[in-house]
Amino acid sequence: MKLYSLVTVFFLLLLVDSGHAQNRVPRFNVIAFYTARNDRAHISFVHEANRWFPRMAAQHGFSYDSTANWSNLNAEFLAKYQVVIFLDTRPETPEQREAFQHYMESGGAWMGFHFAAFALTPSAYPQNWDWYHNEFVGAGSYKSNTWRPTPAVLRVEDRSHPATKHLPETFTSAPNEWYRWSNDLTANPNLKILLSIDPSSFPLGTGPKPHEIWHSGYYPVVWTHKKYRMLYLNMGHNDIDYEHKTHNELSFTFANETQNKLILDGLLWLGTTKK
Repeated sequence: MKLYSLVTVFFLLLLVDSGHAQNRVPRFNVIAFYTARNDRAHISFVHEANRWFPRMAAQHGFSYDSTANWSNLNAEFLAKYQVVIFLDTRPETPEQREAFQHYMESGGAWMGFHFAAFALTPSAYPQNWDWYHNEFVGAGSYKSNTWRPTPAVLRVEDRSHPATKHLPETFTSAPNEWYRWSNDLTANPNLKILLSIDPSSFPLGTGPKPHEIWHSGYYPVVWTHKKYRMLYLNMGHNDIDYEHKTHNELSFTFANETQNKLILDGLLWLGTTKK
């Protein structure tokens, strides 16, 4: 009888704890916007992100939602979230852009990956939003990239920042297509570069075109803006088997634990600090 009572109490405690866990208020709420319609490498990354972030949310006590409906980028919808993520593209309508700028200027937080900063005129994503590309992200327009997607040795330039404080001085990233930009990021006093490509990475890329292989230069890949709560990460392009037309996924961005620490710590910083 005594053993039965102990078992009963144990299971009651489990039920109570489970109820508390279900009713626990999230530390902060995250909404991720995506398009996932064009490049298979970007689509692969978006699907991977939408599997990884919910797992991190469950482990670290925040909520994560995602949507492909960019019309949700309005003041009423954004008021429910402390962090906005752009997984691949950017808003296109004037109303969506105005709502996002107001959200950021009012103290909201943002994390952007890879293609979220892309702009090239002429293209389907022209540089037609100066505040976002020149002021907020600061990169200007896309200029070139490495090919194929390959890992790079990344150097942490500021290990005191909350997003990078748990990283080693250098580490090898997941495979990625690395971007070069029209603007000199080092010339902008409002930008704080957190990670760059370490020279030991060169030559970076395999081609086949010679300009797709970088042999020297300085390339920031993660940075923040001192006037906003934001973090841009150039990661977000998985390797896909285009050559043999299988379209199989050959690499995954979130398969790299050190890089994952950067992303998670960056998100926790954005979600738990105030402007």
